[in-house]
Amino acid sequence: MKTSKTTLLILTVLVCVLSLSVGPFPAFVSAATRAEVRIVPEETDEILANPGMGWETFHRTRDRDRNLPDWIPSTVHYARWGWGTLEPKPGEIDTAFLDDVLNETRQAGQRLAFRVMCCSTSPGRPYHPDWLKKAGGKVLICNYGNQDELPIPDLDDPLTLELHLDFIKRLGARYDGHPAIDHMDLGTVGWWGEWHMSSSKLGKMPTMANRERIIDTYVEAFRKTPLLMLIGGRECLTYAAQRGAGWRADCLGDMGGFSKNWCHMYNAYPSLILDAGANDVWKKAPVAWESCWDMRKWVSEGWSLRYIFNYALAAHGSYLNNKSAPLPEGANVKSEIERFLRQLGYRLVLRELRHPKEVKAGEPFEIAMKWQNVGSAPCYQPYRVAYRFTNRNSKTLVGNVTVEKWMPGSVETFTEDFIKNPPDLPPGPVIEVIDRAVLPKDIPTGVYRFAIGVVSEQTLEPIVQLGIKGRTDDGWYPLSEIRISN
Repeated sequence: MKTSKTTLLILTVLVCVLSLSVGPFPAFVSAATRAEVRIVPEETDEILANPGMGWETFHRTRDRDRNLPDWIPSTVHYARWGWGTLEPKPGEIDTAFLDDVLNETRQAGQRLAFRVMCCSTSPGRPYHPDWLKKAGGKVLICNYGNQDELPIPDLDDPLTLELHLDFIKRLGARYDGHPAIDHMDLGTVGWWGEWHMSSSKLGKMPTMANRERIIDTYVEAFRKTPLLMLIGGRECLTYAAQRGAGWRADCLGDMGGFSKNWCHMYNAYPSLILDAGANDVWKKAPVAWESCWDMRKWVSEGWSLRYIFNYALAAHGSYLNNKSAPLPEGANVKSEIERFLRQLGYRLVLRELRHPKEVKAGEPFEIAMKWQNVGSAPCYQPYRVAYRFTNRNSKTLVGNVTVEKWMPGSVETFTEDFIKNPPDLPPGPVIEVIDRAVLPKDIPTGVYRFAIGVVSEQTLEPIVQLGIKGRTDDGWYPLSEIRISN
């Protein structure tokens, strides 16, 4: 039977209609694609000023640090005080002194980090309180190198120990979780609170049981404020890390300044950190570095800034304290410091975001995102991803996505090859997340500007600078437009 052209045309139309009725069909896929907005933000090389990381000023706020150049942001003011400074009278913490420091720090746009010390190597300037002996506490007379007649508190003496533990408890009761405190060193024991009595024949460390009591007291008193343990004692570092503390290391950059046969970079850090089992502490708690001497010594000795900085990043540092010293001169100094600071701590980059072009008020919708941490450490706080919709008015929604589990890249550290040449730290894995949000039913309809931000646990104001361009003065990142219907 012959089929006319008209009949073939009718059959073709019927087939198309039947295909559309049973779907799915490419036409619907295209329509869905057109209904979705996809944004790929542009990455920035700006040095970010974020809480819980970065360059520390030392015993002065950033606005009073004459050696801090404009191109280095600082969100942490770091200080150390003797026990006697903070408790000048028995049972009375000098809250006026500490509150003044906190207020000054907050006004400078920083948070405070500090350590309490008991054992001083400076003649005539002990760290323990003047009233300790009168209260019945025991004081030992020690030496440090050739310096004799140095009084230090005997933390094995039951009364002296109890007085100090009571001080720690009251300090925590007053200041744990204070919004202007970034972290605290878990200090107290040994010279300068570093948990060692090096170069002393007469000085002694407290018993391990008493050291553990001191660590336990800090951990129980400061449940919200992060604690960092000095790496001077292996057993104590192990114990503190098991209880959730991060670690702090002095003398970053020493590549032979004390001895040709021994230095911190080649010998001390690998031994102390590996023997203490603290190589993975960074995954849950922060790591802080303090320069040996300061960076001018590194440059004058001809030590490689790239080597030192790669080393510090590979160990997943979040902080660097250069003691507010002047920066060294040199052709590549600024560029190496800038490179280091771009990666020090967490650096969160939004790689992609997709959302519906139109959403209905009162109904749930999804936001699909790809994030990457290209820094050296996690963000240790459960800051939240938030979304702002702006028309004549603004509405901010906070989803279920938090940032603390987004890990940086890693390399194997403290091996023979690593000590020879610490490699560049790679970026972390790309994290794909889907967040769900619901706009209020009574939100006015219309086209809204859609922006993203990372906010704290308590507020709806952005707290984190992201590694992408487009940040506005209020900290949000406008990305696209979205239509809200009813």
